[in-house]
Amino acid sequence: MLELRHRGGCPSPGGAVTPPLREGEAAGGDHETESTSDKETDIDDRYGDLDARGDSDVPEMPLSSDRTPEILKKALSGLSSRWKNWWIRGILTLTMISLFFLIIYMGSFMLMLLVLGIQVKCFHEIITIGYRVYHSYDLPWFRTLSWYFLLCVNYFFYGETVADYFATFVQREEQLQFLIRYHRFISFALYLAGNLRSFAWTHVTLLITVTQSHLVIQNLFEGMIWFLVPISSVICNDITAYLFGFFFGRTPLIKVMRNFRRKPFPFRFLGTLMFAHEAAYVLSKYQYFVCPVEYRSDVNSFVTECEPSELFQLQSYSLPPFLKAVLRRETVSMYPFQIHSIALSTFASLIGPFGGFFASGFKRAFKIKDFANTIPGHGGIMDRFDCQYLMATFVHVYITSFIRGPNPSKVLQQLLVLQPEQQLNIYKTLKTHLIEKGILQPTLKV
Repeated sequence: MLELRHRGGCPSPGGAVTPPLREGEAAGGDHETESTSDKETDIDDRYGDLDARGDSDVPEMPLSSDRTPEILKKALSGLSSRWKNWWIRGILTLTMISLFFLIIYMGSFMLMLLVLGIQVKCFHEIITIGYRVYHSYDLPWFRTLSWYFLLCVNYFFYGETVADYFATFVQREEQLQFLIRYHRFISFALYLAGNLRSFAWTHVTLLITVTQSHLVIQNLFEGMIWFLVPISSVICNDITAYLFGFFFGRTPLIKVMRNFRRKPFPFRFLGTLMFAHEAAYVLSKYQYFVCPVEYRSDVNSFVTECEPSELFQLQSYSLPPFLKAVLRRETVSMYPFQIHSIALSTFASLIGPFGGFFASGFKRAFKIKDFANTIPGHGGIMDRFDCQYLMATFVHVYITSFIRGPNPSKVLQQLLVLQPEQQLNIYKTLKTHLIEKGILQPTLKV
């Protein structure tokens, strides 16, 4: 059966795991410093070794190869495994953040492509694990049907998005009108065609990846700030948890999570809260981040130009009495979105990690450390975005519950498919309503 890879601690000749050093103990000699620094990592490995007992119904999973660049291996060859992993994770993290900033600069369309790419890679990683399980039962067509269902579900979700946000473009294309009008029937027919031989694993994977990535893109259409602040809050929380867990952590917060510790919890919560609040303040100043993403048919591209809503305009707020005495001021100026950022960052720090808990329990059940080895020091793409999927659902529910009103594009799309007589009746009713509200002047009859 598969043996888990160990960062610290090692099995004894009889197969038992050597318990980690207690606080204050040292191995002696030249290894005293390294043994003390690896103390908290050994606690994690003890949990992993206890779970390494084999279940006969779980197939063996091959170890993933090390894809660390050779230049990094040579540069870090003199370090212990713990610090080597620290530097690899740090360098790759800074690289990924830099690339993320570049994609943000390239615009919302590139961000959408990035989300779709992450969705496909996460789906591939989970399906690869499932294939190894189902392959042992000689079930045919598993991978083929899995990718077929991925295309079907994407067609359903993003067909709805095209109908909602590209109504004017759709009306000019007769072929698209047919696809949009019967979109749900076509999607259901495609689903039934593949459902003759379907697998529960595939359906659960689609629910985790495609549904959540669709919600991420829906959030992005509301304004890039609704995409950036939640995602960066989760990233900040992960980094803070890892740093404090690495240097100060002792007891794991939850058994299956390696880098979430009880003691540093208040620090990562406050750090995420302050980061989101300041990020919201900076991003709220720019139309590029706060305006909804819209497709302009006249320029054939996405645009982010608008008059910012009250949510992104500075407002004065009266301070509570105890803060007035401390700050020696009566009011404070801030963007209303900064208040919403508190709710988003609180969820990112308190509830968001449960996506990681679920992913870690999933990996522990299949005796694997990572979903894949795509990113050296980090694992697979799914390992990096497990918490983001849960966050995407919350943000979408939050927007629809407290922020977003009716969708004008969707209303227009529904009006354009009505009969001319129905459209004329709606026009007359709307005109009368606007005249009564004083928005339009009544026409004089001659």
